[in-house]
Amino acid sequence: MPTQTNNAPRIIDARPAQWELTADHLVGFLQSLECGGGTIKSYARCLKQMVGYFRDRGITEPSHVNIREYRQHLMETHRPRTAQLYLTTTRMFFAYLENAGQYPNIARGIKGIKIDQKNHAKDYLTATQCREIMTIVTNPRDRAILTLMLTAGLRCCEVMRADVQDIRNMGNDAVLFVQGKGHDAKDEYVKLEPHTHKAILSYLTTRSNPTGAVPLFTSEANRNRGRRMTTISISRIVKTAFIAAGYNSDRWTAHSTRHTTATLNLLNGGTIQETQQLLRHKSINTTLIYSHNLDRLQNQSEARIAEAIFGAD
Repeated sequence: MPTQTNNAPRIIDARPAQWELTADHLVGFLQSLECGGGTIKSYARCLKQMVGYFRDRGITEPSHVNIREYRQHLMETHRPRTAQLYLTTTRMFFAYLENAGQYPNIARGIKGIKIDQKNHAKDYLTATQCREIMTIVTNPRDRAILTLMLTAGLRCCEVMRADVQDIRNMGNDAVLFVQGKGHDAKDEYVKLEPHTHKAILSYLTTRSNPTGAVPLFTSEANRNRGRRMTTISISRIVKTAFIAAGYNSDRWTAHSTRHTTATLNLLNGGTIQETQQLLRHKSINTTLIYSHNLDRLQNQSEARIAEAIFGAD
């Protein structure tokens, strides 16, 4: 990333009298990021949101006040997590522009948007609900995908990236090496417990047991048959299974399977550290959110108060 030399003009002096945001500024920022393709696309969407906000209001030379107004706009029109992502990208973008000597960092000092860290945006499924859903799913591929996501906590992008050759043996365990969120390589693995391993192998027999660097899961649609699935397709498969089993809610999505993995592990004796390792969280604070939720669920204060008032049933 370019930096200013001692002889370079101050940022404020280097700014054109009529500065206008161009595609070169956006492309330069995206190229400066050391992230995977999916993350780059996410940042690009955030920048598109910011550019649209400025364009709709005729702002060609944004100021600190404009960024504060943009923050307020995000808070009023988006959920906190989404608004925070948009705002974070905006702050990163103007920090990059200042470092490149192209525009002052007008987002400096803009506070982030508070997010409630004690609750997840999606709900988890109970063990009973999981069993009910699995009885609905008869397609071998879809059954293998759901079993993998529920028992190993894989994200849709990790399922999509998996190849047949990523299944290996480590000691007495079958494992699947995965390319996690923000990773450029398949440098972590999850264990394939017998039910999951059997479901995957059963599915692969429908494809004449493929080997090597070919997608673990492929499309069955006529126009894309045999090609790698998309994250949208995987998410749709999970959501369709939920709905078929009677669990139709905006709070039950493909990502709910990951919450289910963590919650069921903790409910059945898993430790916070084991759950962190299972989900491959970098920070244990992320995993602790699940523990906070369970602590509240297991708090029987309301029942005790109701019994004191109304008596035992």
